[in-house]
Amino acid sequence: MYGQSGFIENQRVFPRVAQAIRSKEDSLKKQFATAKLQWPAKDVYIRSFKYDSQLEVWVRNTSAEPYKLFKTYKICALSGTLGPKRMEGDYQVPEGFYYINEFNPKSMYHLSLGLNYPNASDLLLSDSIKPGSDIYIHGSCITVGCIPIQNDQIEELYVLASHARNQGQDFIPVHIYPVRFSNNRSQEYLERNSKEDKEYQKFSTRLKEVYDYFEENKKLPLISVNRKGEYVIL
Repeated sequence: MYGQSGFIENQRVFPRVAQAIRSKEDSLKKQFATAKLQWPAKDVYIRSFKYDSQLEVWVRNTSAEPYKLFKTYKICALSGTLGPKRMEGDYQVPEGFYYINEFNPKSMYHLSLGLNYPNASDLLLSDSIKPGSDIYIHGSCITVGCIPIQNDQIEELYVLASHARNQGQDFIPVHIYPVRFSNNRSQEYLERNSKEDKEYQKFSTRLKEVYDYFEENKKLPLISVNRKGEYVIL
């Protein structure tokens, strides 16, 4: 991480962001104080569960601390089915390990945070010519493969993430899972829907390894991609 001093001020020049900061910043400060977290956020981690329609925001004050759950938002619209995104136009929400690589203050969907899809794994396993692109966490509660939440929620998340970026967090990790593996009903749903697909079973097992690591340690493991496009914990 290195400093991005001035990032939040650059974002303020956009009317939607300026309005979001005015309406959400004081509330965020109070919520952080209640949660005994230091404002502004210095280290943010986001994880999403497709079947469970949840988007979690985790925060910690320093890299030496475990993450603490700050808030859970409801994903308010879904497209596609369980399984990773593999081609343009398949309406699938990706599954895997990403990070925020774009802050879009002029989004068609109110405000949006772009993800680095396709990542190294997707480039090996997805359609080589048209794997798809433009995957966002955004507002407006509609989707054709993104992760939508309500406008007031994306405003809050956008302000929170902007402050983290301003504090020097260049890569805000976003992990997208098919289900919450610790929920028996969700796990059973995944098993039923993948019983004829050995490749997806193997893929989702790799995702679960990272989920389990975080659940136990409240820290993120180092994740690599092997020559087959599989995720590997280092």
